[in-house]
Formats: sequence, structure tokens, C-alpha cells
Amino acid sequence: MITVDSPVAAVLGDQKTKRAKIEDKLGIRTVGDLLHHFPRRYVETKELTKVDDLEPGEVVTVVGQVVSSDVRTYTDRRTGRTAYRLDVVLTTDGPRLRMSFFAKGRHVADYNARRLAVGRRGLFVGGVNAFRGEWQLTNPKMVLFGPGPEGGPGPGGPGGAEDPEAELDALGALYPIYPLTSGVESWDLQRAITFARSVVDEVPEVLPAEVREEHGLLPARRALDWVHAPDDRTQVGAALKRYRFEEALVTQLVLARRRRALRAVGAQARAGGDGALLAAFDARLPFELTAGQRSVGEEIERDLAEPHPMNRLLQGEVGSGKTLVALRAMLRVVDSGGQAALLAPTEVLAQQHHRSITAMLGDLAAGGMLGGAPEATAVELLTGSMTKTQRTAPLLRIASGEAGIVIGTHALLEEKVGFADLGLVVVDEQHRFGVEQRAALTDKAGTPPHVLVMTATPIPRTVAMTVFGDLETSTLSELPAGRAPIQTTVVPVAEHPGWISRVWERVREEVAAGHQAYVVCPRIAGDELEQGGEDAPPDDPEGTGEKRAARSGPPLAAVEEVVAELADGPLAGLRVSALHGRMPAEDKERTMRAFAAGDVDVLVSTTVIEVGVDVANATAMVLLDADRFGVSQLHQLRGRVGRGGLPGLCLLVSRAEAGTPARQRLDAVASTTDGFELSRVDLEQRREGDVLGASQSGFRSSLQNLRVLRDEKTIVAARRTAEALLDRDPDLATAPALAAAVQEMELSAGGYIEKS
Repeated sequence: MITVDSPVAAVLGDQKTKRAKIEDKLGIRTVGDLLHHFPRRYVETKELTKVDDLEPGEVVTVVGQVVSSDVRTYTDRRTGRTAYRLDVVLTTDGPRLRMSFFAKGRHVADYNARRLAVGRRGLFVGGVNAFRGEWQLTNPKMVLFGPGPEGGPGPGGPGGAEDPEAELDALGALYPIYPLTSGVESWDLQRAITFARSVVDEVPEVLPAEVREEHGLLPARRALDWVHAPDDRTQVGAALKRYRFEEALVTQLVLARRRRALRAVGAQARAGGDGALLAAFDARLPFELTAGQRSVGEEIERDLAEPHPMNRLLQGEVGSGKTLVALRAMLRVVDSGGQAALLAPTEVLAQQHHRSITAMLGDLAAGGMLGGAPEATAVELLTGSMTKTQRTAPLLRIASGEAGIVIGTHALLEEKVGFADLGLVVVDEQHRFGVEQRAALTDKAGTPPHVLVMTATPIPRTVAMTVFGDLETSTLSELPAGRAPIQTTVVPVAEHPGWISRVWERVREEVAAGHQAYVVCPRIAGDELEQGGEDAPPDDPEGTGEKRAARSGPPLAAVEEVVAELADGPLAGLRVSALHGRMPAEDKERTMRAFAAGDVDVLVSTTVIEVGVDVANATAMVLLDADRFGVSQLHQLRGRVGRGGLPGLCLLVSRAEAGTPARQRLDAVASTTDGFELSRVDLEQRREGDVLGASQSGFRSSLQNLRVLRDEKTIVAARRTAEALLDRDPDLATAPALAAAVQEMELSAGGYIEKS
């Protein structure tokens, strides 16, 4: 008896090679996995496919009809013998496509001609190329509709494609196209899934009957049949509605249970004691807090005063003052007798935080030192590049509690680092840390510490609700007074090669006005692979099994090469320095200090300056090969200028052609400085699995059917339903199948669920 838990081999037959690829490349291990491998789109079988403009090398999937089928003879130059070629012309709702099939024997050619007789329709997949003014479909693979000729020469059809059994007698109006991997065709999966649906009697019902009734959802069996073999688009919509809600509900139940578990854990309240340190700091601020900073600060203070751990996400625009809000929270914890740790993803950022926080505190950061204020505390920096001797004194001050504020990189996670009373953990740029890393720091506290997660990457509400759903969310949407506008311009050097000269003229003009500039490159040196942005678009966005062609054209800009070219060329006479991750820590620190002090005019860097770097006099940002970075990363980098009340200039230099997705991303960034709007653009163009951290967690895929922007109403409804279910039945004892699905996600998807 075959069930959803049976190995997928039970329905794949003896196709060992394809079975291995389905299991290893697609991650399909059981029959249930196969049944939940849903089509990515559907092709209308009753009408010809509308084909728009074709590009040479493009892989197309079309329904076409044979309008010409002729067998021709020619002499094989290698053997000198007569050989045969079948020339077929296929019509679509657009250009005609020519196909050619070669055969050594006449009987094979004639059989193929009968199979591809005039009037026959089918589904054809192949690459298109132009030849002598005609479009050719090369190496086509196909599924032919309706019965074919009898007495054929064997299973190998034209082009070497294996024909599905019975020529798809049970073909419906919509043919499913599945996410694939190389060596596996959509019809391989379609046949296996059709067979699996016929032999699996019981399909587990995850959703309780009352939930299905309340939200108008299909039962599991019908949804499964309609998603794989629909009669029309209405059935597809109804099936997907059910699966999207199911996924949203399971996700929200996991997050809701985590929220409740966190609230049940005891923690030491940090009410602020006499508040002397925070009051002294506020009194010395040379500006007024924004309304948003005051409001978020009050939310955090209320959380810190509770006897259970705060778990709050603080998000905001670049330059909105998140660090100031976090510092005030840290000072409140110090006033309460505890310590606060700020975890940064890079040494450059940790050093920048240390400089800015000690500068903001002034003598309030000189606790225990001559000249320190009575209320002062000590601020320590701990990074991986520090020597054993350099670490000794800071480690002692951290362990004794003398250091109220500790700023560091992954070095804070080491076993030898101990705290006297860790009360607050602030994690900057959370997406760069894994679950285990954050846990390693929070485990250093005697009681669970309060946690504040900061991100300068704006997150739409539904993303925060889905990804960071076990945290309360605070948003800083207004910028402090003094932030100047930033003009962003795309510089299309492929169309206008001469414009690059004007780019360097503009940099010289900014320097001549007494300002400084950044130049950002995607690589460090010319001998390495491109780095690109972490959120750059994937090679295979639809899971078709096809990869984009290798990037052609000039090599991408590299820091070490660009520094030399600029210093000897268009920026000769200016003080140009390099900054990248391979440099020794002391060199990086020296370079950043020199730039901050105004001793460097132009800093040529990788994305190491993406977050946290704050040099008020920097007004220009040039991004070379800007299309190699994602939308959010471009927005982050742009935020490094215009921070000192001076207008900012951001030039996006790219060889991407107009109308391409890469150029559209750049145009979107140039059109607005609203990070929340750009985050939606970014999310619409990318696979959400990457956004949710699937690649970091090792989970095969994070969200299968759900899209956090498109399905906002579904997510909100699922969250309400999840809370109501847990209110009535905290253990989900009355819904065992749903409880099992929640447990499975808690175990297997922990990497992105615990992303908080």
C-alpha cells in the first residue's frame, strides 16, 4: 500500500537516473513531497501559445501545431551514405518555429513524420535561435497530444526525447509546468504525480473542518486534484487559496507559540533605577529627539520593565536614529545595575559603533577613569583581530561588570567572554547572524536577557509579521532634522560611454567644495569571482532547471584596480585610499579614521561600508557595476551620504541595457528614497525563500506557496485564526494533524523561524 510517507521510488518506476535527480536536486524524498511539488504555471492545451518577441538562446515552452512535415535525404559527410532529415514547421500564436530531426534509416524518418504529421499539436520545449531569417527550435523535447501512429521503431522519439505513455490520453485543458532540475522534464513529474494521485487513498487533512468552513477552503483531497489536474483557472485559484492559507496558518501558529513561550519565561526587570546616567545623557544631547524616537523609546522602556524578556525588532530608514534609540535602552539597563552588549557583523561596523557611542557619551563613557562623570560607565570594544594582550584588560572589565556597555563582533560569542550581569543584547543588522550565534550571546546571561534586534533594511508589515512574527515591531519612519536630500542618477555607460568622464568630474567638484566621496566596487581584486550583493537576483528564479548565460562583457570593477586607475587618471592629485575585507584590522581602522578625519578625499571600497559608517562630510557615492547589487543594498549604500546636512549625490554606473530587470532595479532606486517602497520592489523581484533565509538555514525552501506581499490578507487572517485556536486549545490536542504540521515546521524550518 502506497501512502504519502512511502519513498518516492514507489511511484517513479525503474528510472534510476531521474529518480536520483528528483531526490537529490529537487529534495523530493517521499510520495507526499512529490504530491506537494506544485506547478509553477499552466499551459493552455486547447489553443496555441502566444509567443512574444524571442531572444536567441532563450528556452521556450509552447503549445504549437505542425503545419509542415517533410522528409529529405542528404549525404552524410562522415560515412558517405544516404541519411534522412525530417524538417518540421511549427505554428504558434506568433512566430513560426522550424525543427529538424536526423535519422540514419528511412523507416525511422517516416515514423517520425507520421508522429509529427500536419495538424498534430503538442507541447514543445527547446532553445530558439535565428537562422537565415527563420526561428529554429533546437534540440526540442515534446509531449504530443492525442494518439500517435502504431508500429513505431521504439520509445526514442525525435530529438531523443522519451514520449509519455499513451501520448497523454488524459490530457486536460491546462497542462502543468513544474519546477525542474537538469535531466528531469515536466512530463516526468506529471506522470509520476498522476500515478501517485491514483494509488494514494488517504490525503492527510491538516485544516480542521471549522477552519475550512470559516474561510471557504477546499478539503485536502480535492485541492490536491485541482492543483495538479485542473479543468480551468478557477479550480487552480481555489486549490492555491487553500494551500496558501494552510501554510500561513502553520507558520503563524509556530510564531504565536514562540511568542507565548517567550512571555512565559522569567527575566529580570530593568526599570532604570534612579535613571541618573540616562538623564545625564539626555540633558547633553545637542538636539531634540524626534517624535518617533521618543515613542519607540517609551515602548522599549515599558518592555524592559517587564518580568519577561523583551524581544523587539527596531527597523527604520537609513539615518533614522536607530543607534541613538538603542543606546538609550542600553543606558537604562546600566542604570538598572546590568550590562548591555551590542553585536555587530563586521569589525568596521563595531569600530564605528564604538567611536560614535563614546563620542555621544563623552565623559559619561569614562567610568572609573580620571575625568569621568559621576554617573559614567565604561564602554569596551572586543573584536577578533585584537591580540591576547589587547583583550586581557577588556575581558576583566566585562567579567567584573565595570564595563556597562560592550561592543563587539563574533568575538563576543567566544566561551572565554563572561559577563557579570548581561541584561540587554542589541543585535545590529540581524540578518547577518544565525540562530546559534545569537543564542551563544544570550546564553551568557544568568537570566534570559532582553533582546533588541535592529535592521536598517525596511521590512513591509507582512514580512515582519511572517519572518519576525515572534517579535514586537517598532518602526522609525521619520528622519532626524538635518538629513539632506540625495539625488540618485543612473549612468548607463553602455549607451553613453563618455558619461563616465563626467562621473569623475562630479567627484572632483565635490572634493573641490571641501567634501569627500565613496566609490564602491563589487570585487576586491581582478583575479577573484565577482562578489555582487547578497540580495542580487538568482540564476534560476523560477526553478526551471535552466541557468542564465554566463555574464559577458568587460570584467567587473575591482577595488585594487580602480584605486590605481583613479589615482593615476581622472582623480590624479586627490587623496585616494582603498578599504576592503582582506585588509588587516589595524589598516582598516586606520583608513576609516583617516577618512572620518578628512585626510582621505575618495574612499574606494567594497560593501564593507554598507551599514553603520557615518562620515558627515561625505556627499558623493559612485557605485560601479551597480546592477550587481540588490535594491536593498543599493539603498543602504546610498544612505552613507547626505548625513551631515549637505545634499548627497549617488551615481549608479552600469552597463545594463534599458528595459532589462537589472536596469529596472536601478531605475526604481533612482526614483525614490523611500526604503519601504523599495523593499516592496525588491521583494517582488526576488525569490522570497532567499529573503526568509532559506539558504542560511539549510532548509530546502522556506515559503512554498505563500508570498508575503501578494497574500497579505491571507497572512493577517491566518494570524487571527492561529491566536483563536491557541486560546481555545494551547496544545492543539483537538487538531492532531495540524499539531503535527506545526511541530514539523518547528523542527525543520527553525533556521528561518528563529531568525529573530
